[in-house]
Amino acid sequence: MKDLNKAIFDNQTILVTGGTGSFGKAFIDYVLHTYKPESIRIYSRDELKQWQLKKRFSNSPYLNKLRFFLGDVRDKERLTRACYKTDVIIHAAALKQVPACENDPIEAVKTNIGGAVNVIDAALDNNVKKIVALSTDKASEPINLYGATKLCSDKLMIQANSYRGDKDAQFSVVRYGNVMGSRGSVIPLFLKQKEAGELTITDLEMTRFWITLPEAVQFVISSLGMMQGGELFIPKIPSMKIVNLAKAIAPKVKITVVGLRPGEKIHESLISSSESRFTSDLGDRYMLEPLYLPNWNQDFKYPSKKKKVVKNFSYTSHNNPDFLSIGQMRKILKQCRYNFGE
Repeated sequence: MKDLNKAIFDNQTILVTGGTGSFGKAFIDYVLHTYKPESIRIYSRDELKQWQLKKRFSNSPYLNKLRFFLGDVRDKERLTRACYKTDVIIHAAALKQVPACENDPIEAVKTNIGGAVNVIDAALDNNVKKIVALSTDKASEPINLYGATKLCSDKLMIQANSYRGDKDAQFSVVRYGNVMGSRGSVIPLFLKQKEAGELTITDLEMTRFWITLPEAVQFVISSLGMMQGGELFIPKIPSMKIVNLAKAIAPKVKITVVGLRPGEKIHESLISSSESRFTSDLGDRYMLEPLYLPNWNQDFKYPSKKKKVVKNFSYTSHNNPDFLSIGQMRKILKQCRYNFGE
């Protein structure tokens, strides 16, 4: 998942919504150390996290590249101001916890759907050139509100290409699975439970897709480098049984099955069979082509390596040909600097 354009962010002003989250911080670090951006605008609603991030860069030569905007994606006026003379938007802000979204559905709709509309409008009003929105495997065949709001957000982002008029804006989406190292990952929970002597899982057969934070960052950047607007990109990433993840973290600790939480799937989907008719294989990733963009050029940039997937193809966490062993997961966790002992 290498960058297609080594200078893609050089002399560019980048806005990251949800910039103090796990992905946002990893993205900012990578871009500052790899490219020469004009500036990175960090847009988030948590003043403490902004203060902590600013403090982290207090003795860094990169501090003068950072601009901090306290604000919520629900606030269109503030977001529009933050987008002024911006070249690229990485939209990572969202309410992501499945139980929280189930419990407070209106709040999830306001942030994940209303916030996406505001990002689109602010981007168009400020002539932003490239906008990439982060999605989730839960948006494919959603059964919980989080997945449903992200599916709606994805549709809004893709279709924004159809009403950009004479503007140069390009909107695309990336969809991937669970991120190792993110605050919402089950890994920190298992590490904490290990200390108490018991790990809880919801189902012995449960599987999930996995991607590391650095891989997620590089995938977003490489997708941005190849996009023309309208695509939904999906990485080819490994799966693993949750029970084996638990064994990788705490092989000698008791495991208790507690049953599925509301809105939880046993297996996740990155591409459903219904989506297969407009899905292409690009080698290291899949691409969902837009259905309702008549001017979208399906051969643009992809003619030599693009091929259609087979009929009724699906890409789920349990039919994935790439499964991690317990040993492989332990190695990855160590690379991610998790200290889980023996």
